[in-house]
Amino acid sequence: MEKASIYNDIQIAKANNRKLLAILLDPDKVVWDTLANLIYKINQSPATHVFIGGSLVESTILDDLIVRIKQNCILPIVLFPGDPSQISNHADGILFLSLLSGRNPDYLIGHQVNAAPILKQTQLEILSTGYILIESGSETAVERVSKTKPLERDNLDLVLSTAQAGEMLGSKLIYLEAGSGAQEAVPQEMIRLVAQNIEIPLIVGGGIVDGQGIQKAYESGADLVVIGTAFEKDADFFNTQKKSK
Repeated sequence: MEKASIYNDIQIAKANNRKLLAILLDPDKVVWDTLANLIYKINQSPATHVFIGGSLVESTILDDLIVRIKQNCILPIVLFPGDPSQISNHADGILFLSLLSGRNPDYLIGHQVNAAPILKQTQLEILSTGYILIESGSETAVERVSKTKPLERDNLDLVLSTAQAGEMLGSKLIYLEAGSGAQEAVPQEMIRLVAQNIEIPLIVGGGIVDGQGIQKAYESGADLVVIGTAFEKDADFFNTQKKSK
């Protein structure tokens, strides 16, 4: 039986206005002794996808983590890599990121060139993604590692033009990212402007700390919201949000 396409599912969800949610796990921050409970919490959450990646990840840890999760979780596992060393054939797909907000050639095309022959040897679904880092009130890991500056949060026209350029270059997804542990999430008006002026699905992540933040991103036009730090800090994040309603 042919494996279902992750991207096709995202497109169908967008067409039906069905909102998606990804939990982002950083292998370097996962506590192995509590992994079984973490997977249980993921299964009990409204998540539709699991993203895996981080700034510095050992490939052996990455493989083991994905294998363990897949033994007890049926959600699609999508790599969210910082560099070509973070590729694992055990995952289902990979966000093939190009950091459109910066001008560091390594993150625009260099790492992608190095990753291409590796990816050709895998069965991973390649999800070409225009990645746009947005100013969030503090320097984020993405900014430090990529040695690029985020786009200003009040320069909506530049962010829109960058997203549209990514779409024209062939990106299947646009990802507006405030960064891990961001002080401020991507502005609602920015999400709304980009969502209304591109045809491809829109991912939004970074700085979202509660259910209200998730809902605001959805209402502004995000098709898929990513929760990372908030879930890292509290595996009961989604139960807490239910009780606070």
